[in-house]
Amino acid sequence: MKTRWLIAAVAAVAAVVLLAYTPAVKSLLVPGGAPGSAASAGGSASGEACGPDAPAAKLDFTLTNMDGANVKLADYKGKVVLVNFWATWCPPCKAEIPEFIEFREQHHAQGFEILGISVDDPLEALRPFADEYKITYPILVGLGRDDVQDAYGPVFGVPQSVLISREGKICRKFIGPVSAASLKRAVTPLL
Repeated sequence: MKTRWLIAAVAAVAAVVLLAYTPAVKSLLVPGGAPGSAASAGGSASGEACGPDAPAAKLDFTLTNMDGANVKLADYKGKVVLVNFWATWCPPCKAEIPEFIEFREQHHAQGFEILGISVDDPLEALRPFADEYKITYPILVGLGRDDVQDAYGPVFGVPQSVLISREGKICRKFIGPVSAASLKRAVTPLL
């Protein structure tokens, strides 16, 4: 697992350098970037719903939530779901939590859900963290579940999020923290 985080750190530095010096690369990596890019899998830069070439999300996983209960990802088919890979030690992950909570409150009745998959934390660390940050969306244990990370990634660093349509298609991938404005642009057409 340490090798994965070392690779993630090197990749993050390389991404910053590329984004700072190459405007063409920046347009491919920012949320809402070019179709088919790392930030946009199947959607378009204008914020429209999933394109016809959007890949199917793998929903055949069962994870444990922070209360120790099993949660099947397939149970969320029919909803618009943001799967967020994160960790309790990650400052950008902590920064996006309040916006996630607010956005979910505004759109949950329309069928929007967020699933927070903690990639690096044991079950017993999640409840205190969720209480401290007043997290209202489901938190799932992803520690030791490289199969889930690989199905939606690979996830080399956190935060990383995947937006899934009601039909179970991957519409967008966000590498890094997701702003409220980016979330609104990507989710609203799917609701």
